[in-house]
Amino acid sequence: MLLLRDLLAMSSPMRLVTIATISALLLAQPTVQQTYTSCDPTSSTDCAADTALGTTVKVDFTNGKSDDFTAQDTPTYDSTGVSFTVAKSGDAPTLISTWYIMFGKVEITMKTAPGTGIVSSVVLQSDDLDEIDWEWLGGEDDQVQSNYFGKGQTTTYDRAAVHDVTDAQGNWHTYTVDWTDEQIVWQIDGTTVRALDIGDADGQYPQTPMQLKFGVWAGGDPSNAAGTIAWAGGDTDYSNGPYTMIVQSISATDYSTGTKYTYGNESGDWESIESTGGTVNGNAPASGTVVSAPAVTSTSSGGTEPYAGTQADCSTCTTPGTGGWTISTASSATVTSTDYPGLQSGWTVSGSGKVIPPSAAPVIDIPTRLVYLVAGSLVSGLLLGIRL
Repeated sequence: MLLLRDLLAMSSPMRLVTIATISALLLAQPTVQQTYTSCDPTSSTDCAADTALGTTVKVDFTNGKSDDFTAQDTPTYDSTGVSFTVAKSGDAPTLISTWYIMFGKVEITMKTAPGTGIVSSVVLQSDDLDEIDWEWLGGEDDQVQSNYFGKGQTTTYDRAAVHDVTDAQGNWHTYTVDWTDEQIVWQIDGTTVRALDIGDADGQYPQTPMQLKFGVWAGGDPSNAAGTIAWAGGDTDYSNGPYTMIVQSISATDYSTGTKYTYGNESGDWESIESTGGTVNGNAPASGTVVSAPAVTSTSSGGTEPYAGTQADCSTCTTPGTGGWTISTASSATVTSTDYPGLQSGWTVSGSGKVIPPSAAPVIDIPTRLVYLVAGSLVSGLLLGIRL
């Protein structure tokens, strides 16, 4: 049993690592960033331009594959549409649009996947990790969550809202995101269930060119963080599967025109986005914002990440668990030691005191204020029965 005198007798680096390790074990929440980008235009001027949709596209998946989407894993097609099936750990079939929209409207007609811990997702996501979501938990057939993120920030987990839907797994429903420079509107079967004004987004309003990504993944996979599993509804039992989500059709309208979208600077503001051969908001509707949206009365508990499902969006990526879309460009801190007592096998510690897990897991950065918090808790003898 660790005593306070043992902790105080340690060298400063050793003490920091011990406290940080206890913090990671006791306070583990899904707050570690699990969404990545291969090139963040807010930190680099060398990112490739985004291919613009620039018009309207309608895809009927009952007719088979579409060149508007690329597949990860193995979605299948038949007369009902495109199916996304999780049968074992690691399965995460997904379709990703070959184009981006710069503001626009997306409608998708689908049935969600059943199964505790199974998550069906429809996501708009940009290169700098702006994001607009629909997510369905397999253990909740009568609910859907709406969510948004700005630049991948997970400083708070109060954005997700829960909406009623009748038999999402057994009935066809059409889910809509209508996204402008002033407002995001979520609709189910044509009825508005939520509206977010730019002024109410606490500076995290999504406003950069986005791809459409949809598929299914196992949030309840044992490899995921405990908080992610809890949010997904619990452990996934693959023996009760397979679990399948079906998409019948999608319709997408780009509210801008042109062939490519580029970031004019590193601000991440929509006014900085430039269109090649067209105009940002060149196809935007004339109507104003929705003012009759119902109030959000139910929010999601737990900490949902920016889209943490499916596989990585490149062939060389290493991602945490089944999470992440593309590889991070952020460099790791210089490692200075690997032999502190209590440090898990394969973990290292940087010169700044950052605890760095093996390459297959995300970095856990323990802020100084958390170290003080845990130290204070140790003194009070409240953590794990530690006695003074």
